[in-house]
Amino acid sequence: MLPTVTVPRDDDDGPPRVAVHPARPALERAVEDAGGRVVAPADAEALLWSVPHDADDLAGLLDEHPHLRWVQLPFAGVDAFVDVLDDDRAWTSGKGVYADPVAEMALALVLATRREVVRYATATAWGDDHGEMLFGARVTVLGGGGITEVLLDLLAPFRCDVTVVRRSDQPLDGATVVTTDHLDDALADAEVVVLALALTDDTTGILDARALELLAEGAVVVNVARGAHVVTDDLVAALRSGHLAGAGLDVTDPEPLPDGHPLWDLPNVVVTPHVGNTDAMGERLLADRIRDNVTRFAQGRRLLGAVDRAAGY
Repeated sequence: MLPTVTVPRDDDDGPPRVAVHPARPALERAVEDAGGRVVAPADAEALLWSVPHDADDLAGLLDEHPHLRWVQLPFAGVDAFVDVLDDDRAWTSGKGVYADPVAEMALALVLATRREVVRYATATAWGDDHGEMLFGARVTVLGGGGITEVLLDLLAPFRCDVTVVRRSDQPLDGATVVTTDHLDDALADAEVVVLALALTDDTTGILDARALELLAEGAVVVNVARGAHVVTDDLVAALRSGHLAGAGLDVTDPEPLPDGHPLWDLPNVVVTPHVGNTDAMGERLLADRIRDNVTRFAQGRRLLGAVDRAAGY
């Protein structure tokens, strides 16, 4: 269930006045579709920040317009804006908005690495057989948000033994849920590890050499969250040693991954350029959330995707 937050409005406030900055026509249309008015920040009561970066510019705009009562951020992850978040207004993010495409990408990377598709796709001659099937595999997912919920549905036909590690022990259909203090137990002998969690101080470097050593021989790691969750040098070492059979990385540290980086040359590593959610998919999905939240704002109902400032996401 998505976290929510309420922003009170008076009955005589009229249609919601929302600034979209920087301007994006598709998102402005979403505001208007919901009965809102797109106005300049000086005249707005709410702000839709339409790019996933430029935290300094956002901070400056809020300093100039402290009357803004609600800020909608475009992505689920808010690590780029942690220093801007405050208690003076309501904050919502894209939590849950991109769960379908990112979970789909996670499954694609799991299958590609588990079945060693890259090794075959890049071969220039008939070779030996490689790979393991996903059916019945021991899968550990770090993170228990919307991406994980969708991924569990996608994994269901593969009859995997899935463990989800999250901050709370709130149950999820299709998995055993454990809290973060049981992380080592959840990683022990896992054959597939998927990272789908927020980047915070506690989760930075959560997969280091010690954690990777806990995984089953021949395991694969898939990261669709943030590159900094994984200590890249440790991942490269585990892949080179053969302890890991492969990795599927939609995010990397550093990002973009520079030319000549060792990850480019490893035979069973799939690197995609942070495209679990593309602009073409994302704008449409974000527009749906904006229509919903602007409607809720107009009616004084709870807004979806509330940011927990203390937790950092």
